[in-house]
Amino acid sequence: MTAAQINEPTREADIEAIKQVVAAVEHSQNNGLPDEFIDLFRADAIWTTGHGRRLFGREAISVFTRQVLPGGMRDTSVTFDIEHVLFIRPDVVAVKVRQVYQTPDGQEVGTPMFVMAKEEGQWRLTACQNTSVLNDE
Repeated sequence: MTAAQINEPTREADIEAIKQVVAAVEHSQNNGLPDEFIDLFRADAIWTTGHGRRLFGREAISVFTRQVLPGGMRDTSVTFDIEHVLFIRPDVVAVKVRQVYQTPDGQEVGTPMFVMAKEEGQWRLTACQNTSVLNDE
């Protein structure tokens, strides 16, 4: 048995756990749950919003999220689909996501990048950049 075969079940479990983090981002946004969203981040995380606002640390992310998330998704829903997972190290991944907002005015597409680190068995959002897509091709 090769090292790759030995690690395959672990990688599959990690990918499933990463999918659960992305699903929790989607769930927290669709349901206006700032605590659920904030709990996904490391204490020293970096978050750049879709409009370029840079937030450093979970406390800054918390302040911003508590201002915009409750009620911010009124008449809107969002879906997140993972497009690619790159294992940088066994405990660090870059996750490319396709984000689609359904709004009363139509569809808005985003392309977030979530860098996650695995700490104490838990995948945490570590450095994230949300980017709007002007022309979805």
